[in-house]
Amino acid sequence: MSEGSVLEASIEAALDAGRKVREIYRRGFAVRRKDDATPVTDADHASEAIILAHLANVAPSIPVVAEEAAAAGRTPAVGNEFFLVDPLDGTREFVARRGEFTVNIALVRAGAPVLGVVYAPESGPNGLLYAGDATAGVAFRAEPQADGQLAAREPIHVRAVPRSGLTAVASRSHGSRETDAYLERYAVGERVSIGSSLKFCLLAEGKADLYPRLGATMEWDTAAGHAVLVAAGGSVIAPDGTPLAYGKPGFRNTWFIASGSLVPLPIAA
Repeated sequence: MSEGSVLEASIEAALDAGRKVREIYRRGFAVRRKDDATPVTDADHASEAIILAHLANVAPSIPVVAEEAAAAGRTPAVGNEFFLVDPLDGTREFVARRGEFTVNIALVRAGAPVLGVVYAPESGPNGLLYAGDATAGVAFRAEPQADGQLAAREPIHVRAVPRSGLTAVASRSHGSRETDAYLERYAVGERVSIGSSLKFCLLAEGKADLYPRLGATMEWDTAAGHAVLVAAGGSVIAPDGTPLAYGKPGFRNTWFIASGSLVPLPIAA
């Protein structure tokens, strides 16, 4: 399949899964705890099943690393190319009914996320979708219609840093002293706390400038947003100054700094 075909198939999968997530969110759900004490709901599992079925149909030869399957010990061997799926990023926000959760699908190639789709089912009347092709340097956002079709695709790009001070985004549920200390090194005019991969999307659409994550994340948490941000002209940098890479042992991320046009300061002063 071509890059464009994979991206379109991923968009369809995210929208289909997101509709199920929204249905469960609105009708009510039970919350359980995984072995690592993080919450999980029926929406996580239902969304993942829908996405896996879509990807198996369109790209059966490409391995898929998905959060809930990985939590159950079902992680495929991966090589140069694989999908990363977070069927419900921001489960804590979902459980708290804050609406700041997303469905994430990314294609990774040679350690870099090259395609990404982020669908936020509760952002707007029918949700809001972001997508990016990092290789082509093309990113867009679009609002699904009531009939499930996407409205016009609006190109997005990172912005120049405002002279009045940058806007920093941070995790609503995973703040840290290290993050606070890092942000003190900048002239921050506004700080926005928001859940899930929406932080990457705010950078990509030019509504924020900096997102430091000095805490634990998994690769499926970040890959789709990372791809959208890079496609929109931004970057995601590991502590050693190189782009955050994927396919690491256990699919665990290092700390990272995501930014728009801003060249970020190193994590170590």
